[in-house]
Amino acid sequence: MKILSIQSWVSHGHAGNAAAVFPLQRLGAEVVAVHTVLFSNHTGYGAWRGAVVDPSLVREVVAGVEERGSLADTDALLTGYLGDAAIGEAVLEAHARLTRANPRALWCCDPVIGDVGRGVFVRPGIPEFFRDRCVPAADILTPNHFELDWLTGGETRTLTALCRAARGLLARGPKRILVTSLAVEDTPAEAIDVVALDAAEAYRVRIPRLPIVGRGTGDVIAALFLAHTLAGLPVAEGLARAVSSLHGVLAATVAAGREEMALVAAQAELVAPSRLFTPERLA
Repeated sequence: MKILSIQSWVSHGHAGNAAAVFPLQRLGAEVVAVHTVLFSNHTGYGAWRGAVVDPSLVREVVAGVEERGSLADTDALLTGYLGDAAIGEAVLEAHARLTRANPRALWCCDPVIGDVGRGVFVRPGIPEFFRDRCVPAADILTPNHFELDWLTGGETRTLTALCRAARGLLARGPKRILVTSLAVEDTPAEAIDVVALDAAEAYRVRIPRLPIVGRGTGDVIAALFLAHTLAGLPVAEGLARAVSSLHGVLAATVAAGREEMALVAAQAELVAPSRLFTPERLA
């Protein structure tokens, strides 16, 4: 596997490329990383230093990668936090370059918009860019529950409503959707649900809620789900393995009393999760 990953970079902790690149490499993928921001830490801390990368620099880096002939054998594009809507245009151009070089390449788009409790936390124009420009072009979409609701313009409180909304997004272009951080009416307070679906079937995995703030977890699970998709796993198995690996990393993080994910210390979980959760097929 070879993946072009265009997303944020943080020096402290794990988010964006700093969360996605290592898990992909641990699963045997070669990663070409292009950064959209250079921040000291995740914005969830409330304070950070650094800057958003100029869109022209993102274009230049991707163009240089293309000139080396690297895109022809690249299997997928992975994108996440943009930093600015103008960078979104550079991402679309990168996607166009990739599909010209390899028409079979997939695009996994993590539409980072916001979260429950925080609301929308990205710059103006970015949510609309994801909804109007990225959803129709992406092959895999990995929103959290809040982002799914924002993209579909509703509030999904039941599993049936959520699957209906996700299938509405599937009808617009994506082939697979992974919905993370899911809490509907039948989700116990001590649990978190994750749902994955394609045109034919849908599955849910329920995991125990851990006492940790999940900074960068969406970036990790998007990378894992993409890797398992590229490896040819069915949607149910890809969901189960991605969720189980992330849960294993977070459990190790809690056990170690750490605030940031123990990605390196618990790297064995990325390859062979110690506890494999069973996916439940949904009607």
